[in-house]
Amino acid sequence: MTTDMPDSFDDFRPSSGRISDDMDRHADMMANAAERPESLNDFLLHQLAEQDIDTDVEQIAERIISCLDARNGGYFTTPLADILPPDHTASDLVKAEEALRIVQNFEPTGIAARNLRECLLIQIKPETPYEEEMRTIITHHLDDLAENRLPVIQKKTGYSLELIRDVREEMHHLNPKPGAAFMEVFVPSVRPDVYVEPDENGRYIVRLEDDSLPPLRISEYYRRRLGDASASAEEKDFIRKKINGAQWLIDAIQQRRSTLLKVTQHIVDYQKRFLDEGPEAIEPLKMQQIADQVGVHVTTVSRAVDDKWLQTPRGILPLRRFFVGGTRSEDGEDVAWDSIRIKLQEIIDKEDKQDPLSDDALVDSLKMHGLTVARRTITKYRKKMNIPSSRQRRDWK
Repeated sequence: MTTDMPDSFDDFRPSSGRISDDMDRHADMMANAAERPESLNDFLLHQLAEQDIDTDVEQIAERIISCLDARNGGYFTTPLADILPPDHTASDLVKAEEALRIVQNFEPTGIAARNLRECLLIQIKPETPYEEEMRTIITHHLDDLAENRLPVIQKKTGYSLELIRDVREEMHHLNPKPGAAFMEVFVPSVRPDVYVEPDENGRYIVRLEDDSLPPLRISEYYRRRLGDASASAEEKDFIRKKINGAQWLIDAIQQRRSTLLKVTQHIVDYQKRFLDEGPEAIEPLKMQQIADQVGVHVTTVSRAVDDKWLQTPRGILPLRRFFVGGTRSEDGEDVAWDSIRIKLQEIIDKEDKQDPLSDDALVDSLKMHGLTVARRTITKYRKKMNIPSSRQRRDWK
């Protein structure tokens, strides 16, 4: 028995053309591959690889890095003893402390801190302005600073209010979450389901954008087959059931399109001022109101607008954005909560920061604009808007 074998090793080698084609394909694959951003852990491990340190310390540093998460800012929240063997010694703990200090010297500055105070202190360098005062305030008075209790800090430290304000301003250059820069942020692309445009009379008209979708239809071949004498009764029964099912699906899709158009048109008609004037003009609107106008159950409206987006002259907005609660003003008009929040932000932006308005004062100020709101509601929305209390907003000049 004979077997065809290559005369030499060179017979295994591909031609230069084949090599070129393979390289081109490989280059195309690399060019089309999505680039994966470097993770926080990879970034730190690369820096660790450049260190000339003891093997045991390096291994502990690797464990510390593996515990860091960009989602919590890169803080090290695991007790050092937990990353060591159960029978670890005092010497092992010393090595763990050394490993932690090494990682904390990596970029981004402040990484692997065990709390906010340590994170900020790590970032202070000898060349940092107000270095000594900043260390003192962060170490002993961070809570007072967060609550804007500057006179308390002044009394305890002897620093002037002006100096404390300067230190606080300099602290704004520190990063409380240094690892967050490595957090992957997924921003989904949004394609509008419905479009709205004004007509020549100023009314907003709604339309669906589905030109790219092929129309659904039932093949004429199967309809003809139903009347074909050569088709068996079993075959005709099978085709009839499938046609009925397909027709039901086509009708259901058409019904959903029709419902979406009707619901959206009624929403747009109701919120015309919002489209004309902006968010401050949005009207209180409940799904039940639209359901009554369209003549469907409120759950049908909810399903119709769920995860649907509307292209408007003011950008792409979720249809649910147009449904907002509200309250009644003194003159009997319904006012949307969005309008109240916008007015609340406007009042706080214009207040005297040396004598900021309390929540009770904000209630009175809104009432002067015809908006009657309870104090607890003001407090609730102020917190939702991340607006500090009047004491925290005060400027101690």
